[in-house]
Amino acid sequence: MNIEIICIGRLKESWLKEAEGEYLKRLTPYCKAVVTELGEARLPANAGKIEEEAVRQQEGKALLAALEKHKGQAFVFALDMRGRQLSSERFAEKIGSLKLGGKPTIVFLIGGSLGLPETVREKADALLSFSEMTFPHQLIRVILLEQVYRSQKIMHGEPYHK
Repeated sequence: MNIEIICIGRLKESWLKEAEGEYLKRLTPYCKAVVTELGEARLPANAGKIEEEAVRQQEGKALLAALEKHKGQAFVFALDMRGRQLSSERFAEKIGSLKLGGKPTIVFLIGGSLGLPETVREKADALLSFSEMTFPHQLIRVILLEQVYRSQKIMHGEPYHK
């Protein structure tokens, strides 16, 4: 199984880079996991709603362009605060069912600080939310990788999840 996280922005903090690297390494026995970073669009100082929407659209186009390489062969989750929240066990069940269902790749889309435009939400097979709380989009990458790792441990009946 292949896992790809396509996200807006680069990790800037060393501790986030280290955590991301650690979970990517831990996932190696279970799947091929990669992170594709896309550039953030520039938001002018004192930007209004129109400028914010233009940035959201520009970043959305970049996400959709990066998704094109999968040509419908991937199951696509968009991380969005309007998405469904799943327990770790339910998340593992969903990953497991996709693996058995013949989708060779699972893609997770993470927008920039302004979120995702509707065009990206519409292309996703499912919207996923980790909480009603707001998290920095860079931190959510690490949280997502930890949950993907946890799902693999659950599916393989290995100790980790408690």
